[in-house]
Amino acid sequence: MAEVSLKVLIAGRTYPITVKQEEEQMVMKMAEMISDRVKEMEQHYAIRDRQDLLAMTALNLLVAQQNTPKKSPELEKEITQLDLFVSTYLQKESTPL
Repeated sequence: MAEVSLKVLIAGRTYPITVKQEEEQMVMKMAEMISDRVKEMEQHYAIRDRQDLLAMTALNLLVAQQNTPKKSPELEKEITQLDLFVSTYLQKESTPL
C-alpha cells in the first residue's frame, strides 16, 4: 500500500502527516471537521487557548462516538485516527522546548 505525505491545516496550524493513499481524502476531511469544531467551540465558549479548544473538541467527538447507537467500522476507524492525531498533538504541545 502506497503512502502519501500530507500537510493538514487544523485550527490555523499546519501539520505534516503520512497516511495510506486510500485514506488521504478521509484524513483531509477529518482535519477540516476538527477545525470546524474548534471554531464552534471558540464561538460558543470563552476559551481562547488552542490546546484547550482541541482537547474539548476531542472530548466532544469521543462522547458523540459513545452515544452513537450503531458503531460502523468506518466510523470507529475515523474516530480512532482522530483520537490518535489529537493525542499526539496535545503531547507535542505540552512538551517544553
